[in-house]
Amino acid sequence: MIEVKDLVKQYGEKRALEHVSFSVDQGEILGFLGPNGAGKTTTMNILTGYLSSTSGTATVDGIDVLEDPIAAKKKIGYLPEQPPLYPDMTVKEYLRFIFDLKKLSGDREKQLEEVARQVKITEVYERIIKNLSKGYKQRVGLAQALLGSPPVLILDEPTVGLDPKQIIEIRNLIRSLGERHTVILSSHILSEVQAVCDRVVVINGGRIVADDTPDRLSHTMSDDHRYLARIEGPTDEVYKVIASIPQMKEVQLLAQREPNVYEYALECETGADIRRELFRRLALRNWPLLGLKSSEMTLEDVFLRLTTDQRKGGK
Repeated sequence: MIEVKDLVKQYGEKRALEHVSFSVDQGEILGFLGPNGAGKTTTMNILTGYLSSTSGTATVDGIDVLEDPIAAKKKIGYLPEQPPLYPDMTVKEYLRFIFDLKKLSGDREKQLEEVARQVKITEVYERIIKNLSKGYKQRVGLAQALLGSPPVLILDEPTVGLDPKQIIEIRNLIRSLGERHTVILSSHILSEVQAVCDRVVVINGGRIVADDTPDRLSHTMSDDHRYLARIEGPTDEVYKVIASIPQMKEVQLLAQREPNVYEYALECETGADIRRELFRRLALRNWPLLGLKSSEMTLEDVFLRLTTDQRKGGK
């Protein structure tokens, strides 16, 4: 659906993008991450036709953004960090304006009402935009991006400034949009990317430094691949039962955490998932599993290592 090949962007003597390449499949939700000044916004501006590249190509649904920008833009719905709203219009007036601006065809009112239902702004449809909460303004911005049902959505910091309840609602909405659209999501909230995105691309210093699923990135970059399990039960027997699980390489008793509750480090064979079998064996013996977590790096740890290592390497 989206293909970026060898993008270079030069500003005088400064090169903002250094041969950037990645692709996004149809129906995929891609997290696009990078620290400030990494080239993230430049890449998105080229994809949406706001900037031209010095060299390289970017295509959306087979259309070259540089050769036919108007046709490419028709394939994209874009929500910038600050939604492009007219505060003195009502929501209905604003969406009518955007509908006409995009030169869309068909039953205008029916399409507007459908988008309003989709992003859950029906109850504020007649209200003036400047009187809406930040969350509703963000939803109105998302509604304008969805008008015309473009196959690609590019969302830049869609939950910035929202309260926790609004963040959860927008995340759920983005996940549902991924069923019908290809989505590129840029966010500094790494837990959000981990919760919503199928794949992550990390850019730093104008170069792509990682491209994989969040789980595989965590696994690949971690030096420690153990589970830490907190179990209530007789340590000798618990140890024997856990150690006999197929694909279990090593079990280590770490420390007592509560009366009769101990923490164990479990190392499995590469790619093995012992969680269900562990739970089943403990449940059969009525030994409560009070905690289970991976010792692998979080996406935040991965991001910091990638961007910090790259900066050090550039000195």
